[in-house]
This record gives sequence, C-alpha cells and structure tokens, in this order.
Amino acid sequence: MKSFRPDRARIAREIGATVRLALPLILAQLAAIGSNVIDTMLSGHYSAHVMAAVAVGASIWSLAIVSGIGVMMSVPPSVSQLDGAGRRSEVGAVFRQSLWLALILGVLLWFAVRHAEPLIQLIGVTPTLYRSVGEFLHAISWGAPALTCYFAFRGLSEGLSLTRPSMYFSLGGLVLLVPLGYVFMFGKLGLPPQGARGCGIATATVLWLEMLGFATYVLRHSDYHGLGLLDGFEWPKWERIGHLLHIGLPMAVTLLAEASLFVGAALLMGTLGEDVAASHQVALNVASLFFMIPLGLAMAITVRVGNAVGRGDPAGVRYAGFCGIGLTLVTQLVSAGVMLSVPHFIASLYTHDPRVIGLAAQLLVLAGLFQLSDGIQVVSNGALRGLKDTRVPMAITLFAYWVVGMPTGWWLAFHHGLGARGMWMGLIAGLSVAAVLLFVRFWRSSRHPHFVGESRLDDLPYIAPSL
Repeated sequence: MKSFRPDRARIAREIGATVRLALPLILAQLAAIGSNVIDTMLSGHYSAHVMAAVAVGASIWSLAIVSGIGVMMSVPPSVSQLDGAGRRSEVGAVFRQSLWLALILGVLLWFAVRHAEPLIQLIGVTPTLYRSVGEFLHAISWGAPALTCYFAFRGLSEGLSLTRPSMYFSLGGLVLLVPLGYVFMFGKLGLPPQGARGCGIATATVLWLEMLGFATYVLRHSDYHGLGLLDGFEWPKWERIGHLLHIGLPMAVTLLAEASLFVGAALLMGTLGEDVAASHQVALNVASLFFMIPLGLAMAITVRVGNAVGRGDPAGVRYAGFCGIGLTLVTQLVSAGVMLSVPHFIASLYTHDPRVIGLAAQLLVLAGLFQLSDGIQVVSNGALRGLKDTRVPMAITLFAYWVVGMPTGWWLAFHHGLGARGMWMGLIAGLSVAAVLLFVRFWRSSRHPHFVGESRLDDLPYIAPSL
C-alpha cells in the first residue's frame, strides 16, 4: 500500500462539504431535543402529576425512537454508496423496500409501546401514575409508523447529500408542537382537557404531519427526479429487506446500548435522593444538548464515507473520516471549555437551589472531561456506518458501556461512596474505551483498500450480482 500524503486543498474541500452537510443535521437534532423541552414545559404548567407521567412515558417512548432510528439508519449509507457509484437509477428499488421495512417496524413499535406495562413496573413507577403513563403511551404509539416512514424519507434525502429538508421539517414540527400541545392538553377550541393523553396526541399528530410533508417534498421536488422512486408497485422483497436489517439492527442495538446506559444511570441516581437526581438530570440535559453537534457531524460523515465507497475511492474514505474526526475534536474542545469554565452559571440556568447547583456543577466538570471521548466515539461510529461496518462496532459499544462503563460507575458510586460523581466517572471510562476502539477500528479499516471494495461490492448484491 502506498503511503498516504495529505492534500491540503482536498482537506479544505472535504471540511467544507462536511460542514455544509452537518449544519442542517445539527439543527434538526436540536429541534428533536426541543420537542422534549416543549412537552416538559407544557406538562409542567398543567400539573406536577401530568409532568411526572409524561417524563416516565417519554423515557419509554425514547426507547422506541432509538430502535426505529437505529434500524432506519441503514438507508443513508445504502443510498450514498449507490449515489457515489453513479447508480442513482437503482436508488428507487432500495427506497421502496425501506418503506416496507419502515411500515413493518412502525407497526411492531406501535404494538410494543401500547403493551409497555411490564417495563413501567420494572422502572418502579408510582402506582398513582400508571393510568396517566398508559394514556400517554397509547396516544403517542399512533405516531410510531409515521416516525419510521419519516426516517425512510429522511434517510433517502441525506444519502443523496440533501440534508436541508431534514432541518426544515424538524424545525417545522417543533413550531407546530407548541399550539397543538396547548390545544390537546389544556382543552381549547371546544376540546376537553386531556393532560398526558393530549401530549401524546399532539406529538403523534406532529409526527404524521412531518412525514406527510417530507413525502410530498420528496415526490415533487426536482432534486429527487430520475431516481425511480415510484416506478411501479413492489411487494416486500425479503432479501433486500434482510440486507437493510443486516446493517440496521446492529445500529439499533448500538444506540440502545448507549441510551440504556444513561437511562440506567439516571435510575440509579434516583436512589441517592432528590438533590442528586436533580443535579444528574441538569448535567445530563446540558451534555445531551452539546452532543447534538458531534451527532450531526457523524451523520454527515456517514454520507461522505459512503459516497467515497461508492466511487471506489479509498483515499476519499480516509479524507472523509479523518477530516470529520478533526472537525469534531475542535467542536468538542469548545464544548469542554464552556462546561469547565462556567459550570455553576450553567447549572443556575436550570434551578435556584444552591445544593443542586453545587452538585450539578461538579457533574458538569466531569461532563466536560468526556466531551472529547464522546465526540470521537460517535463520529468514528458514523464513519464505520459509511463502510456498512456495524456488527463489530455493536460489540465494541456493548463491551465499552456495559462491561466497562456501568460496572465501573456502579462500583465507584455505591462501593466507594462517590455517589453521582462516581457514576459519571464510569461514564467517562465507558465512553473513552468506546472512543479508542472505534477510532482504531476505522483507522485500520481505512488503511486497507480491499475493505472499502468489499463494503461497496457487498452493498446490494441483489441489484448488481455481476460485480
């Protein structure tokens, strides 16, 4: 293999292309976080009971969201590889099968969310909240098919390097959620007050409006012409759907591993008292907001790497991956600097309780310390998704989070008396191990051109078996 000598002009072009792709995705992810904020604020103004019910229900719903998004994340690299290979006419076949997958997955999530009582009991929810949590989940479950189909359209668009529509429709949904939530929850325009159920109805309605809006945009806009999206009706083709699942299921497990790590940490912190739980929630909310930046970059890197794979360009894979990782290091240094410099000020924006502010400030310092590892692990995973390398990263994240992170945090928190600080040290350990292993995985893969070739040729064997 020839030595790799960086080309400064190409680095500048790659960084520019990644930033243009990532900015709309970052705003779209921030809008998604904003919807949780709106639900919390509206339910909090309704009553403490409804706020608690929505908080519990949203935690369960988030598991469905992560599962759906994870599986549908198989669409962008599949589309981007075809686009890079100049095989745009074959994108329609992939997209039609991704819609079938989305519908099947949406129905399964609808059923699972409506029958989540065992999980509610496992969490240890107060019996007085059971009914309201159930009402919220039954209402919001109707949005599950819309959510998965929305991500099929979004995956198609992002795979074609068209990321602005994701921003437009995410922000549009955020704007619609405020009046709809107010009307359904508080009973306006002749409707009865519905509390937690109303919150679920509003969110499900917004999901359907977002999906229908995105579908209309894709089917009518000239950017998507020539893709053969509606070239005849197709029944499900299980080989093609199986290929998407082969890529998507490990992604779903990976996302669930990380999400459940933080959910588990929050539940454990709840056993240490209200002040500890509140301070943990403040620090976690801040960290989640900052996390949207590397997450948006990771989505853009997936597309750039996949496009290079489709072109059969191993050097392009390295430029896309490492330029994206370099960009993330810069953004994460800024995030870490903010958290380390003014932790008390940030905490004071959430509460006036001096004890909670003090505890949250300590956790924000620890959150600042894991910004680099958190950023590197998510963008390295994004680069590997572009190679359709998802099974080994799944094993890495399961090991890092649940063999290293959670046991370390639990041991430090409860056996060494460090409390919330110990749990966050465990999070740092888990994220750091994931960052190192995922980065090494991409570094080694990108150094071997045959790996890129195998990823490309394994793309859609049912479309181009002659390759």
